[in-house]
Amino acid sequence: MYHIIINPASRSGRGAKIWSEQVEPALKAANTEYQTYFSGKAGEVRHLAEQITAEHAEEPDLKLIILGGDGTVNEALQGIADPSKVILGYIPTGSSNDLARDLGIPKDPKAALHLILKDTAPRAMDLGRLTYLDEDQPEESRLFAVSCGIGFDAAVCAEAMHSPIKDTMNRIGLGKLTYLGIALKQLITARKVSCTLTMEDTVHNRQESLELPRFLFVTCMSHRYEGGGFMFCPPAADNDGVLDLCSVGNISKGLVLLALPTAFFGKHYFVKGINAHTATRMSITTSSPLWVHTDGEVTRKSCGFRVECLPGAIRMITPEVK
Repeated sequence: MYHIIINPASRSGRGAKIWSEQVEPALKAANTEYQTYFSGKAGEVRHLAEQITAEHAEEPDLKLIILGGDGTVNEALQGIADPSKVILGYIPTGSSNDLARDLGIPKDPKAALHLILKDTAPRAMDLGRLTYLDEDQPEESRLFAVSCGIGFDAAVCAEAMHSPIKDTMNRIGLGKLTYLGIALKQLITARKVSCTLTMEDTVHNRQESLELPRFLFVTCMSHRYEGGGFMFCPPAADNDGVLDLCSVGNISKGLVLLALPTAFFGKHYFVKGINAHTATRMSITTSSPLWVHTDGEVTRKSCGFRVECLPGAIRMITPEVK
């Protein structure tokens, strides 16, 4: 039995059509047993995932399929009580699809479904957990599959989530340009904020601490891509028990403009002030609250949080060779 959460609003409102015209007919043709759950509003995917996993808490291999974007997967993760009991499948119908890009999951919905129905052995995949540490707000934790970040990249995500241009550009296949345009705007308007970054890497037995008088952003990644294909952390692997970090600080906006396009190819580290790190656990504090994202989902601003890697926390249906 497959439990399928469908975000009909994904891919600029075409998620429902992709389900009804492509995915559901293929499931019926394969005589597959499944149950569907449609999200109707923001936050409902989390509740659906919580409901499904609670009702089937005794199943050690619950097959949960997400039809939506990276944000839909992220929202579902927040509702899963015990990810180790879940086998996660993904039919990517979002605008970024960075998770599918890195895992090699096909863009074509029917091909992604075929991968799931092949019933090959799923593999363990790391997750990340971010915990906010703001003294004036309740402690809150969020899981992420792809990445989390604070500063510039989160501000881009925050604006993109509410951008009417994004839907238009997605319809004509130019969604990446939306993120690039918003990124340029956010870069120009970014204000000076300092941060303290501490990192502990128990896998490689390393510790590091940084003071950045001015930083643009810090991203923590379990996968190589975020923001619609920016390869901020080329060495990132989702099954090594380590998070890869990219910190951008003490750098002029002109140099960032020069480096940003090269990040699509993971070549941005030629610029002094853009640095790579690894950590199994890290924390950051900033002089002013900034937007924070998990898998592109932005819920609040923060002055500090802790991030840790959860090795092999969930099983994911992927191609046999990544």
